[in-house]
Amino acid sequence: MCGIVGYIGSDEASKILLSGLRELEYRGYDSAGIAVSEATGIQCFRAVGKLDNLQQKLGDYQSHGNVTAIGHTRWATHGKPTEQNAHPHGLVHSQVVHNGIIENYMQLRSTVETQFQSQTDTEVIVHIFEQQLAESGDANIAFRATLDRLHGAFAILLISEKVPGKIFFARKGSPLQMGFSDHGCFFASSDAALVGFCEKAVYLEDGQWGWAT
Repeated sequence: MCGIVGYIGSDEASKILLSGLRELEYRGYDSAGIAVSEATGIQCFRAVGKLDNLQQKLGDYQSHGNVTAIGHTRWATHGKPTEQNAHPHGLVHSQVVHNGIIENYMQLRSTVETQFQSQTDTEVIVHIFEQQLAESGDANIAFRATLDRLHGAFAILLISEKVPGKIFFARKGSPLQMGFSDHGCFFASSDAALVGFCEKAVYLEDGQWGWAT
């Protein structure tokens, strides 16, 4: 099984994401990664193996100012446990993490012209989103249109440089929850990643989606 974490706020994000992912290690994983959107753009780090490897990739990186950030631990299903197949997956200006299975991902791949970098079903989400955003010019409409094209089960977090300060989220058949504190808004696929950070939590119902700022 895979793990998801997310954060919106002004605290140092990589430490928060890594802490949350470590609480989800019990679920099993073979790769991990984070993406942080700050004023200078999106920084993405991915590594095969344990979170210590991801920590080494981060080096002395620290986020600054207001950020939106997402993280993921992956257990390989579609594609081998490689860095290319690790989440987050991105394209031009967006990054996504996902738990679950996109059953129609091969059909969706054939509908976009952009080149894929991984063997995963997840990557198609960000391709469809950027395609829809280019067509509509509205990120909220683009995210809803993306969800409408996905068949299967999913918990999704998506960030984009086009809409800084916002995390798009959706839940269908895979757990996802939000947590809140004076330090910001948090997301996780399990309670364990929110303990010690949040004063209250909202458990998303199946089919719920939206965005947080």
